Amino acid sequence: MAIFDEILKFDVEYVAGGATQNAIRIAQWMSRSEGATSFVGCIGNDDKGKSLEKACEEAGVNSCYYVSPTVPTGVCCVPIVSKERTLVTKLEACNEYPHSHTLSDEVQKLISGAKIFYIASFFLTVPQGPETILHVAEHSAANGKIFSMNLSADFLIDFFTEPMLKALPFMDYVFSNEHEAGTLSKKLEWNCSLEETALRLSAMPKQTGTRGRTVVFSQGANDTIVAHNGKVTLFPVPKLSDELLHDTNGAGDAFVGGFLARLAIDASIEECIRCGHYAARVVIQRSGCTVPSQPDI
Repeated sequence: MAIFDEILKFDVEYVAGGATQNAIRIAQWMSRSEGATSFVGCIGNDDKGKSLEKACEEAGVNSCYYVSPTVPTGVCCVPIVSKERTLVTKLEACNEYPHSHTLSDEVQKLISGAKIFYIASFFLTVPQGPETILHVAEHSAANGKIFSMNLSADFLIDFFTEPMLKALPFMDYVFSNEHEAGTLSKKLEWNCSLEETALRLSAMPKQTGTRGRTVVFSQGANDTIVAHNGKVTLFPVPKLSDELLHDTNGAGDAFVGGFLARLAIDASIEECIRCGHYAARVVIQRSGCTVPSQPDI
């Protein structure tokens, strides 16, 4: 915990974050469509919470937070060395999200009107998170909507395996980076290549047969792996010169945001990947998960 005091001795930048919230802000930016996205989460009744609300408003995202009256807004420290980053989180209010908020009229209206749902597996750590995930997933399956999740982190695969596997049958799209994909392969005792892991994951049982599962593994600057309809395809990532790279913070979230923005208009997998790559490319040239006023794509 000491790092959160120590870091204040340095030149600190404050950026609205949260893995899922990052992806939704980027999806809104890419969509160029007012009111296209909403975000549900938990903040504290403090200045940091108000900053997140303001960031969503400025991005055009409709935020619908549960505000904890007693626990402060969560924070994440992002130390960056040689353009690579690591994350140190203090979850605070993030872990206070109550399932009752999901059942509120305001959130139920959002769920009813949504076409695509996206949840990071970080939400599995919230005591009532798995209940909310299954509530949204079952609604999506019953109404022919798109439900997607991100594996998010190695420790989630290791320590929250059971709730993750309970949600898996509902997942129409699974996002992951290469490290998480490798951890999943070991956890399920597949111990195979990333391409084979993607293929096996795509073929695991689904709750509905309306669409096959699509698995997307990003690998930084290396090819993005996509398993779809029993086939694996590799999509090269456009190269970026080292001098243009600022840091990699938020790249994965941006990729998902760009992908979802095109998925929402029923674009092809190829177009979704192209726009995911574009969004990530923009973000890694800036500080944090931030973007210019308009995309040039």
